Amino acid sequence: MAKEEPKRTCVGCRESIEKSKLLRFVLAPDGTVVPDLMNKLPGRGAYTCMKASCIGKACERNQFPRAFRENIPAVHADDLQAWVTRSMEDRIASYLALANKAGKVVSGSDMVAEMLKKNTPIKKLVLLAADISEDIGNRLRGLADLHGVGHVTLFTKDRFGELLGKGLRSAVAVQGDGFVNTMNNEIERYRNFLRGEGCSYE
Repeated sequence: MAKEEPKRTCVGCRESIEKSKLLRFVLAPDGTVVPDLMNKLPGRGAYTCMKASCIGKACERNQFPRAFRENIPAVHADDLQAWVTRSMEDRIASYLALANKAGKVVSGSDMVAEMLKKNTPIKKLVLLAADISEDIGNRLRGLADLHGVGHVTLFTKDRFGELLGKGLRSAVAVQGDGFVNTMNNEIERYRNFLRGEGCSYE
């Protein structure tokens, strides 16, 4: 019989959920509430659902001091939500950089289009910059849909270029089961947290 995953209660909505589906927070030495996306930081943890709104509820109801059983500095929802958002974006960016170093990335709209047209059996994920031109974006989405490849609108052309050590890049494709599966999971967490704002995944 499979071991049942432990559950924790969201300090925002009070729902009891499996730990793997929750965001964990810990106290820094100065008493600041910090996100622990990897669930590895030491100390007592407090949990919220993978939603910015639950962080808002927890702050509004002053739940973090209760969860940690300590008097701590005021926790502001906007600051904590922004911190989590940046942390999630950084994790996605780090995996993209790793995939690039491993030679598993194709970048540039023309190169991505050519890769999609070849329709090789290798698992793929297409990332489109938020500031890509409408025509190019629609063309690449159409090609991806035609060949059953997932596509995500995320980051900007500048950010893609910085991560890949190149000039502006409006489209990037990641290849290989390991990288694609990991990035899909991270993007799904990010999307759930933002409730679909700022990231679209099809």
